[in-house]
Amino acid sequence: MTVIVLTNCPVGLRGFLTRWLLEISPGVFIGDPSARIRDILWDEVRQYADQGRALLAHTTNTEQGYTFRTHDHKWEPIDHEGLTLIHRPAPRSVETPAKPAQGWSKASKRRHFGKK
Repeated sequence: MTVIVLTNCPVGLRGFLTRWLLEISPGVFIGDPSARIRDILWDEVRQYADQGRALLAHTTNTEQGYTFRTHDHKWEPIDHEGLTLIHRPAPRSVETPAKPAQGWSKASKRRHFGKK
């Protein structure tokens, strides 16, 4: 079984994948191509994804029974003692914007109270 998930990819790439896989939801393709065809499809996805992201998951002979590959994802697969896990980067600290000054601005004071 092979699953390919596309996000923000060209429509032509989706049409290309429908030749070998079934699109069960927008950007989600499943099928059972041979390993050679699966690798060729993945190469094409990586080449034509442009600014999009892609994920390939397929069955294999491992402890987990599957493996996956990513293209332009922030989450990366890593090998941890024979298991493939997803490494999610730590969220960036969000800087709080400076508080606006309280009270009247100089221009507002001049308009309201008259020029001095």
